Order: sequence, then structure tokens, then C-alpha cells
Amino acid sequence: MPEVRPGLPTGKPPRLQPLRALLPYVARYRQAVALALLFLLLAAGATLALPYAVKLLVDGGLAVPVGSDLGERLSAIRGQFLRLFGVAVMLGLATAARFYMVSWIGERVTTDLRQAVYAHVLRQSPQFFETLKTGEVLSRLTTDTTVIQHALGSSVSMGLRNLVLLLGGMIMLVTTTPRLMLTVAGIIVLVVLPAVLIGRRVRKLSRASQDRIADTSGLAAEILNAIPVVQSYTQENAEVARFSEANEQAFITSIRRSGTRSALTAFVIIGVFGSLLYGMYGGVQAVLAGEISAGQLSQTALYVMVVAGSVAVLAEVWGDLLRAAGATERLMELLAARSPVEDPPLAAALNAPAAGLQVVFDGVGFAYPSRPTQPVLQGLDVTIEAGQTVALVGPSGAGKTTVFQLLQRFYDVGAGSIRIDGIDLRGARLADLRARIAVVAQEAVIFSGSIADNIRYGRPAASEAEMHLAACAAFVDEFVQRLPEGYATFVGERGTRLSGGQRQRIAIARAMLKNAPLLLLDEATSSLDAESERVVQAALEAAMAGRTTIVIAHRLATVQRADRIIVLDHGRLVDAGTHAQLIERGGLYARLAALQFSV
Repeated sequence: MPEVRPGLPTGKPPRLQPLRALLPYVARYRQAVALALLFLLLAAGATLALPYAVKLLVDGGLAVPVGSDLGERLSAIRGQFLRLFGVAVMLGLATAARFYMVSWIGERVTTDLRQAVYAHVLRQSPQFFETLKTGEVLSRLTTDTTVIQHALGSSVSMGLRNLVLLLGGMIMLVTTTPRLMLTVAGIIVLVVLPAVLIGRRVRKLSRASQDRIADTSGLAAEILNAIPVVQSYTQENAEVARFSEANEQAFITSIRRSGTRSALTAFVIIGVFGSLLYGMYGGVQAVLAGEISAGQLSQTALYVMVVAGSVAVLAEVWGDLLRAAGATERLMELLAARSPVEDPPLAAALNAPAAGLQVVFDGVGFAYPSRPTQPVLQGLDVTIEAGQTVALVGPSGAGKTTVFQLLQRFYDVGAGSIRIDGIDLRGARLADLRARIAVVAQEAVIFSGSIADNIRYGRPAASEAEMHLAACAAFVDEFVQRLPEGYATFVGERGTRLSGGQRQRIAIARAMLKNAPLLLLDEATSSLDAESERVVQAALEAAMAGRTTIVIAHRLATVQRADRIIVLDHGRLVDAGTHAQLIERGGLYARLAALQFSV
């Protein structure tokens, strides 16, 4: 059975029920759907007309008395063949138009669905990704949408067409030999009922197969993002073995699904085809008894082929739709997920982003949702005035990074409140709040693209001159000038073509270009060499002027000139003051300082 994903719905709708969730996406293109249905009906009608045209050929052309004039016979046959050719032309054109329209609908709906899921996932809080691997999300965006695209762009159309052919063929057969074909229809019902039960098993296995594929994708994404660590610890063989095991489980589940689906297909085809052959045998007996003509027998034989072929296709389509139902169910789980951090119904207006902001922590308590019994912050009371530079120091696990996450409202506080210029963060629009904050993390995040693209990520509308100014201030221009393509240089995925210090400088330039009133620095210069650190530190100090800055630092030498130093330990405020005051008091800060330099 598939793994239960925390935070996502676990209900299992019966059979094709999940496909109903696709209707709003299909309904956007009613005209295209109407055209596809029109061409589908024309193609099905032309197919159903072929056996009747053959009947007319046999009875009206070939069955002309032997003594008749040869020219008359050839003329009659020629007319019948022209009629057959006309039906074939209509069938070809209608089939081509139907294929194009349904392919367009399938591609368009899948594109819209992929876009909706991606946009929805991007708006989820980090809590969402605590319970779901990014590799699994990617699997749902790619593998599952491909399954749905195949269903909408091919299987649904083929299913509807063959359903029309099945019903039309059965109607024509009942019209030709009513008593016999009604008996055949009853036999077919007895075949279909067990097929429905087998179909339920196929749907469950389809969902399980998609889950196992997602597991392998999640594992691969995790390892590929940590290749240097894997190779450094020589764990290549171990990771290959781990992936092989997950891959083999996906294969076994997929084969079980394919085996059950194959059994379903064989059961339906043999049962229905046997029933139709029984009807055909009765038709031959009717010709021998003089009850129907040879043309009617030919018509009956062709309709039997049409119905049997339709049943075979419908059996395949049913399996495709069951698999698509599992894929749709997984995508709808993502769309049904709701972030606990959302915009308030009535958002308060924040001040213009040009001035520094006052930040107040009032009795803040917090524990991560994945560890609700382990508080990270407890009763934190801190007031940071506009324009101040405040440093957060303390041992690992003291809650420093959590403060940054709460300020950006990646999570909501569990107790107390955080206010910016007197407004509770929970009462402000997320976009407005985050537009007023610039962050430089300890590990610089660089996107695939050019150096200029990465700097402009802070403010895409910035001019070339503004971008260059920020780059020069962050000491980026120094190494860019040595690159053949300058700021257009492609940096590779996650900036792999750059050194750690170069990536950090680009991240600093990005934050400076954003020009936000609240600057959060998480060991922003930790990856720089001594010379670069000195220059960038000077640039950062210039950027701090006139705005509120909060600095996380483990190297205490970088925070000695802060207006105030906040000392945290186990989520509590244990001391606060200037560097000199804290050293004089001889508390935790003094002990940390003594470990790093002589006081």
C-alpha cells in the first residue's frame, strides 16, 4: 500500500472518481471540447456507415443476377465503391481533426494543471516541505502530469469514440438479428461485472506504482544535490544500492499493476469476443435458412468486428483511465494542501520601505510543527529600534536562525507576537512584509543563469547602472572583470562554476540591490577570504546605514561594533548590551568571547 503522506488527504475515492477534479480545467476550453466531440461523432458515424456500405455493395452490386448486362453490373459496383471511398474520406478527415483537437486539449489542460500545482507549491510554508520531499513533488509535476496528458489527449477520446462504436454497433446488430443479439448482450453484461471488480484492483496498484516512482525520484534528487558529500565519504556504492532497492520496488509494483491490467484486458476481450462469435454463428445459420441475405451477413460480420475492436480498445482505455485517476489523486493532494501561513482577510498597511523598521518580539514562544514538544524560543522579549544594528549570538540551537524564519513569517509564532512598526506580522500581507526584508544567508543560494540574473533577483526591474553599483559595493565587480563574458557569465546549477566566496558576494549584491529597510545577515561574510571580507564588511556597513539590521554571527569579532548584542541560549534571552558591557558582566557572551580571542 502507498505510504501515507503527513499533512495530505488520505481518503481513497472509488475507481475514476478523482478524474472529476480535472473537469474545471477542461471546462475552460468548451469550444475546443465541442469541436473534438463533433469530429469524434463524425468519425464514429463514418466507421458505423462502412458495414452498411459494404452490405449495399454486396446486395446491390455483386448480387446482381448473372444474366444481367456486364456494363450495368460494373456501373453498379463502381457507384458502390465511390460511396465507400466517400465514407473513407470523411472517416480520415474527421479522425485527423479529432486527433488534433483532443491532443491540443490534453496538452493545454496538462500545462494548466502543472502550472497550478507548481504555483500552489511555491506558496506553501517550509512546514509543507518538512513532510514531503522535493523530489516527490517533482515526480508529481512530471510523471503524473504525463500520465494525465496521455489520458486526456488520447485515452478519453479513444474511449468515447469506441463507446459510440460499441453502442452503435450493438444497436445495428440488434436491428439485424434482434433475438440473437439480445442474448449476446446479456452474456456481455455477465463479462463486464467481474471486469469492474478487477478494475478496482488496477486503480489501487496504479496509485501504488506512482508512489513508488515518486520515492525513487525523491531519493535521486536528494543524493544528486549532495554529490560532493557522497563522494567525499565514498558512499557512491551504498547510494547506488539504496537507489537500486527503491527502483526495484517501483519495478515490482509496476509489474503487478501491468499483470493485473493485462488479465483485465484478456478477460474482457475473450469474454466479449466469444459472445459476439456466438452471435456471428447464429447469423450464418440465418443465411443458410434464408432468413437474411449475404449482404446482411457481411454487415453483421463487420459490425461484430467493430464491436469486438471497440471492446478491446475500451479495456485498454479503462486501464489508462484508472492509472490517470491515481495520478490525478496525487496531484489533487498537492492542490488540497493549505499553508498554515496565509494572508489575513484584512491586511494592515506597512510603512513605505525606504525607512528603517522597528521590530518588537513580545513574549514570543515557538516550536517547529514537526517537533511540537521541543520549544525553540521561550518568552522572547526584544525591541529593536529603527536604524539599529543588533547582533544575535549564542551557541548552536539557541534559536538564532529561527528568529530570522519567524521575521519572514515562514512560520507563525506559537505564543506572543512579533510586530514591525507596531503591526503584528500576522496582520500584514506576506508580499508586503517580505518586500521590506533583504536576507543574506550563510549558504548563498545561486540560481542557474548569469551573474547579472542572480543579482537582479533582488529587484528584477533595476537598471543596469543600479545592478553594477550593487555589484561593485559587494566586491563582485572585482572577479567579474576577469571573466570573458563578464556579467553574462553562466554560473551553472546552484552556482557550481563559482567559488564559495564569489557566490556569497553575489548574494550580498542581490540583497543590497533590493534596498529593503530590514536587513538580515546570517554569517554573511563567513565564506570570504580575509581581504574580501574586509571590503565586503565595509560595503555591508554602508548598506546598514539608515536601515534596521539584524546580524547572526558565530565569529564575535564581526559584531563588536553592533549597537546592541542579544545573547540567546536554549531559546531564551539571557543577556543584552554592547560588547564592552557583556564582557564586563562575565556571562555566556564573555565565555564565548574567551574561546575566540583574548579579552
